[in-house]
Amino acid sequence: MIIKIVTFALMAMFYVCYFTKMIAQKKQGINTDQLGKGKEGFIKFIEVTLKIATYLLPVIQVVSIVLYVEEEIQPLQILGAGIIAFGVLAFVLSVLQMKDNWRAGVQREEKTDLVTTGIYSISRNPAFLGFDLMYIGILLSFFNWILCVATGAALVLFHLQIVNVEEDFLLEAFGEDYLKYKKKVCRYIGRKGLNRHGR
Repeated sequence: MIIKIVTFALMAMFYVCYFTKMIAQKKQGINTDQLGKGKEGFIKFIEVTLKIATYLLPVIQVVSIVLYVEEEIQPLQILGAGIIAFGVLAFVLSVLQMKDNWRAGVQREEKTDLVTTGIYSISRNPAFLGFDLMYIGILLSFFNWILCVATGAALVLFHLQIVNVEEDFLLEAFGEDYLKYKKKVCRYIGRKGLNRHGR
């Protein structure tokens, strides 16, 4: 029972952060949710499918958690809870760091800044990383095959969104600044290009 409570509490923190930010930006006239809007072809397919996945998967997760028969806490569940916690932390920090530059999906009409400090100095996509870690942690803690397939599909869609949409947009919007940033910071986590002295 304790793992279920911890997981629900962490999920609540994650989604409260997500929707609070969206509502706060909407009050400022900023439309945060840009998934699928003004897009065509494969990019529209990725973003629309991703949007469906991010609304459908939490339902599958909640059902999986509720129906999970818990005889005793397993080591994998403790690991899963830790991964979820790191995911929530990464997501919350990414949203706070982005301030009013945060969007779900890309939007070419509004000018935003390239954020490269804080958590963005160790991950180019900490919000995506947060989603991924939370999803993986829940899967480890409450494994079933339906949840496994749904989680895998969501992870693939997030990766396609980064590689086929986000990175192209950032290169177009920020050019050389983004290329320099890309050479220094890994897509998901870590820095690169350091010499053997760590500089």
